[in-house]
Amino acid sequence: MIEFLIQPWSWWFSGLVISSIMFLLLFFGKSFGFSANLRTMCSIAGAGKKVKFFDFDWKKQTWNLVFLVGAIIGGFIANQFLSPDDYAVAISENTISDLSKLGFEAPTSIQPSELFSNENAFSLKGFLILSIGGLLVGFGARYAGGCTSGHAISGISDLQIPSMIAVVGFFLGGLIMTFGIIPLIFG
Repeated sequence: MIEFLIQPWSWWFSGLVISSIMFLLLFFGKSFGFSANLRTMCSIAGAGKKVKFFDFDWKKQTWNLVFLVGAIIGGFIANQFLSPDDYAVAISENTISDLSKLGFEAPTSIQPSELFSNENAFSLKGFLILSIGGLLVGFGARYAGGCTSGHAISGISDLQIPSMIAVVGFFLGGLIMTFGIIPLIFG
């Protein structure tokens, strides 16, 4: 049984789990997304006293906070107890070639060391890239009325036109970043 848990799971199993969760959320009138948790946490901290946007009944979002905590705990368990020490991420040669053209070294993990190593993350360039990127993602999630997971998984499964438009925007932004901005920064 443990061997089954340690191996990467098939794409169809993940798809089945995601679709089952979406069916249950839609059935119970809930929507999926993580960005709403930031608003909820700010409301819990008392930000609603100063900013009207945060003034709402956060207790109705407790289920979403439980989901967030579960995702964090699940990620920790998967990393600490269900990942073999010698497991290497399988990255195709074409991807490695494309990344090298963009200015990245051959990846040894799923996170590029040019961004996420301690050395680079705490350099001025790395700090600016991560900070500006985080601000843009936060602004984009608020401006779009939700995050990528909320729109792409929940909104599209509920056939919401604004979510379909948002997802097209996310993909266009990713293409602009990949082929326009990253080569300028790392090229």
